[in-house]
Amino acid sequence: MNTSHEKVALVTGANRGLGKEISQELCKKGYAVFMASRDIEKGREAVHELCGQGYEAIFLQLDVTDPVSVKNAYGAFSQKASHLDVLVNNAAILEEADRHVSICKLNIESLERTLKTNLIGPIMVIQDFLPFLEKSRMGARIINITSDLGSLSHMQDSYPAYSLSKTALHAMTRQFSAALVGKNIAVNCVNPGWVQTSMGGTGANRTPEKGAETTLWLATEAPQGETGKFWKDKREVPW
Repeated sequence: MNTSHEKVALVTGANRGLGKEISQELCKKGYAVFMASRDIEKGREAVHELCGQGYEAIFLQLDVTDPVSVKNAYGAFSQKASHLDVLVNNAAILEEADRHVSICKLNIESLERTLKTNLIGPIMVIQDFLPFLEKSRMGARIINITSDLGSLSHMQDSYPAYSLSKTALHAMTRQFSAALVGKNIAVNCVNPGWVQTSMGGTGANRTPEKGAETTLWLATEAPQGETGKFWKDKREVPW
């Protein structure tokens, strides 16, 4: 095995924005972090940056929409680590055409692409990496990055494809939490807020550091028994 770290994490969509920030913060907490990215060049640049700061970051090429890519990533991971303690499903898309459209005029092809990335992708990643999560000695934690736009309590006719995908991600979180009872694997979803990233835009009211706080808390400090819940600012919030 290439990593001797006791604590190992995997973050998808880690080459920029919130995923990169979460990866860096996990590194600071002593994790070897596999930074998964579809874009090979940008992914390696992000890894190089963290390694230059003295952290153990490992690049993992991963396109969450491609089952073959997910299985290849599993194989590459297995050559470098024996277990997985934290999995952060961060990779997601919000297509430009979805920003200013009503569900009455939602493009179905756009919906399919969004669901494939934001819902089906995380399901495949969890399913394939589950054997490594089950080997965590400290209790594994799966964290699905979601949004207030996916909350039924606040649902409006806006960003329909993205909103629907995140609502489905909430249901998926509950399903996996129930399925993994007794295996010492907590499964939760986190609303990071409106974060200053390429998706959130420069007008967002939260820095990536602030957006990453609850994910880091769930990954490293929250009681292992907290599972199947929707969180924001370290508090459980309504679905």
